Amino acid sequence: MAHDGLTKRIGSIVKKSMFSWRGSVAGLAGSLLLIANASADEACGLCVNQIVTNSELATCFLDQYDQIAKSGNGAVVVDLSNCASRGVVEALPSPNKGAAEPDVQFMISRLQLECLKKKLEAPGIVLDPSAVIELDSCQ
Repeated sequence: MAHDGLTKRIGSIVKKSMFSWRGSVAGLAGSLLLIANASADEACGLCVNQIVTNSELATCFLDQYDQIAKSGNGAVVVDLSNCASRGVVEALPSPNKGAAEPDVQFMISRLQLECLKKKLEAPGIVLDPSAVIELDSCQ
């Protein structure tokens, strides 16, 4: 008899822990799924809203686009530091129009990456001495 009571208690404990374990796993899986969907749909928290570029960096970006697009999952780190000219002295900007310093490293989402490519390929875009490319509308 005592053995039957002990078996029932052990069975009860095992059932409770199994349900608890299954609930925990299901909750964790559901949470991860929600986070992944939210991350895919929402804007990247560390991604920039605009970049400053020039024709040299834009050409380099477009040349490296396929390689850049293959990297990362959600957010993409763009590093154009190997594209920036070295040893060349650029003309000073005119006093009434200051040229912003181009961004050579930045993080953007996949949607922003595709959008940036389209904006840089747009006919008639003026990139020199530098241009601010807005990425807010790309999200």
